[in-house]
Amino acid sequence: MSELSEAQIRSFQQSRGLNVTGLLDAVTKRAFDEARWKLGDRSLNLQAPPLMRGDDVAALQSRLTEMGFDCGRVDGIYGLRTETAVKEFQRSVGIVADGKCGPGTIIALLRLTRIVSGGAPTAMRESATQRNRGPALTNKVIVLNPAEDDSLIYDVALRTEGRLLALGASVFLTRGISNNPTETERIAFTNQSNADLMISFSRDSYVNKMAHGVATYFYGSDAHGIHSIVGERFASLVQREICARTDLVNCRTHAMAWDLLRLTRAPSVQIDLGYVSSPIDVERISRSDFRDVIAEALVIAIQRLYLASEDDAKTGTLRISDLRKAGIRR
Repeated sequence: MSELSEAQIRSFQQSRGLNVTGLLDAVTKRAFDEARWKLGDRSLNLQAPPLMRGDDVAALQSRLTEMGFDCGRVDGIYGLRTETAVKEFQRSVGIVADGKCGPGTIIALLRLTRIVSGGAPTAMRESATQRNRGPALTNKVIVLNPAEDDSLIYDVALRTEGRLLALGASVFLTRGISNNPTETERIAFTNQSNADLMISFSRDSYVNKMAHGVATYFYGSDAHGIHSIVGERFASLVQREICARTDLVNCRTHAMAWDLLRLTRAPSVQIDLGYVSSPIDVERISRSDFRDVIAEALVIAIQRLYLASEDDAKTGTLRISDLRKAGIRR
């Protein structure tokens, strides 16, 4: 691995939905290790942390999901939910239900995968859960995750929190003014909150100060052939609302496999609100009125996520006052 060129590392990072740096950092090393495992190379089972990770686990999860067994998100991590799905599969085919994916279980999987396909049950479950929650923001749990050491981004999160609270949502911030949890702690906090949605705020940076604009990211992995349906829809709504209401350049919506998006159970989106390296973007977000516009765009995007298609409105037209008048707060 140490003999890999920068171009090879960049190509691998691109294919895995990682930050493309050309550097063999800890995240990239772990991804290389996960990529070397193919289903059948080893027996898979639930272990004490650290849990088993790899493309073989992701392949197992994908095959079980196709047959209607609920592994949760295809994340390549052999957790309790995956073990439960394996046991259910084993019982269904009449082999010992020990939750361990050894040769016998793999052979049964390979035989049945050819003739049984359930479409995209995970995507359907995710979409159904979102629809069943109804249009009102009351009782919905939304976690806001402002980036570390960025007072302006933290202020955007506070303005968004205030508007969501006024509409009846339960809102949690992953950090306060003075504390700075690790990414692992933020993920755990979001999962423990049983969040309906997680929104992470940050600003990007680049060596060229001409780089500027807004971009959104949702969980997706070309390597595993999966993505978050609700996450993608929400990222698209956020991107369109912000671009319709501001003059931030549209840097589009992208699928990524960052741990923050991959390991958070709720649909999750990261929003890069401009570049700290761009004087133009810094001037924009430094204005209080601009941060108000961003907060309103985010709240409207959240509401549009839960509206039925026939009740939705044109991008950039809804206002928070419209939601109150329509009784959406109920």
